[in-house]
Amino acid sequence: MRVDDIFKQAKQAGALPVSFEMFPPKGDLTMEKAREVAGSWAELHPDFISVTYSAGGSGNKGATADIAHMITDELGIPSVAHLTCISLTREGLKEKIEDFRAHGIRNVLALRGDVPHDASNIPDTPDFHYAKDIIPQLVDAGFCVGAAAYTEGHIECDDLQTSIEHLKQKQDAGASFFVTQLFFDNEYFYRFRERADKAGITVPVTAGIMPFMSKDQVARMVFMCGASLPSPVIKLLARYENDPDSLRAAGIEYACRQLENLRDHGAEGLHVYAMNRPSVARACMSAIRGA
Repeated sequence: MRVDDIFKQAKQAGALPVSFEMFPPKGDLTMEKAREVAGSWAELHPDFISVTYSAGGSGNKGATADIAHMITDELGIPSVAHLTCISLTREGLKEKIEDFRAHGIRNVLALRGDVPHDASNIPDTPDFHYAKDIIPQLVDAGFCVGAAAYTEGHIECDDLQTSIEHLKQKQDAGASFFVTQLFFDNEYFYRFRERADKAGITVPVTAGIMPFMSKDQVARMVFMCGASLPSPVIKLLARYENDPDSLRAAGIEYACRQLENLRDHGAEGLHVYAMNRPSVARACMSAIRGA
């Protein structure tokens, strides 16, 4: 099923689409482990599951189509295959389109992507600079195409309004839904939505939330994404600095409260960066659906 149809049907029914993201930890995720994780998530009935592509510049790309196909073919859950363009050639894009088609993939999340650890893979004159550059080809190939949104602006862009203008360019190129980068303060999302509405963003924007599990993880995410740390998060990190189990529990609880607040304030969708952890997905889904 196409993700844009999922949002349309949910809107008509007054429902809230909830999705999870699966990623290859440290650049590797066996099909057996992916099947185990996805199977546990399937019991929660998410509306779709996205599968990352070379997360963090790891270069691990081959498993994306296989895992996305497994999720849809074996579990009956719509999947979204991520595709980054930072080192993609025109011929490579054609090959990916054919590969995705062969795997029965219907939804693609178009991304620029992180700079690979081996930057020599990036040509001096790349065929594609930004996600917007590959969206038209993917749409023409028949895919439902989504793209990333940044509630506090892209880390490489100093001006939030410019980031929103880039968002509009992706919508104009054919993106039919957006998934936001993680954030820890919902007020940033609400202010972003107001700006996006004024800029003419009309497609659904689903809010991405990642529970914090450790100080190292938070530091890494802040560095990679430029997400701001509100005072309550800083206090929790300080309070449980020497108690990893309590910190993980507090991080999941904080994310659940974020999700509940977003649900109650009319978010069009909720996307949980569940870090391949069934327990995280269960806790978040329970909070969202009030189970």
